[in-house]
Amino acid sequence: MATKGTEGAKTEVGIWGRELAAVRAAVMFFTRVPVSSSARHDPEDLQRAAAWFPLVGWLVGAVAAGVWWAAVQVWPPMVASGLSLVATLLLTGAFHEDGFADVCDGFGGGYTKERVLEIMRDSRVGAFGAIGVVMMLGLKWQTVAVLPATLGGAAVLFAGHAVSRAAAVSLMTVLPYVREEAGKAKPLATELGGGRLVTALVCGFAPVVLLPARCAWSVAAVAVVWWLLGRWFRRRIGGYTGDCLGAVQQATEVVFYLSVTALL
Repeated sequence: MATKGTEGAKTEVGIWGRELAAVRAAVMFFTRVPVSSSARHDPEDLQRAAAWFPLVGWLVGAVAAGVWWAAVQVWPPMVASGLSLVATLLLTGAFHEDGFADVCDGFGGGYTKERVLEIMRDSRVGAFGAIGVVMMLGLKWQTVAVLPATLGGAAVLFAGHAVSRAAAVSLMTVLPYVREEAGKAKPLATELGGGRLVTALVCGFAPVVLLPARCAWSVAAVAVVWWLLGRWFRRRIGGYTGDCLGAVQQATEVVFYLSVTALL
């Protein structure tokens, strides 16, 4: 007969096991990092994965910062910035950039909710999407290139990826998911609140402490863009889709870099 202590230990192990599975699901969903196919798969793991989206930002940010730091020791900052950008695109499979392009196409070419969603569903990239991605990547490339060639510059990249993913996932707490049919964010479209929301926000904003204190104002800039995009999505389509989350991540990442470089 199991004692209360034994049952409590099993419960604790079970909770940690489920959260580790959720982290693994988040890494599998948001990056191209190979995850063991032999691992037990539970659809609920993906539903819990949203809380760990900012933690994936730690992984992507660490790669971005590491590549940038190594490259800037050898090449000019412009080259190092480009190599860092390429590394993150390869690591994530341009997952969020694709969402940003779809939002540019959908919101740029659609005048009704139905038409906007239809355009975003199309896998082809139109003029609005192509122009938007070129401008967004170009701005990100140029902004990162002016970071100081120090560990502080690497910390900005690390923090930017975490903060922007916290901004994206927190949109799920204030807007409903609007696609009735299955979409790439449908498994993640679950209410995020309580401890799970706190986990996401802590993971997302903790890296900001690595930066000079005045750079904390960059979080305010991110919050303003987050609010404007959320309001825009609500007005145009009544909520969010997976593409909207990707667009928020990309937009807030760029705004974070812009604001930090202005404050440094």
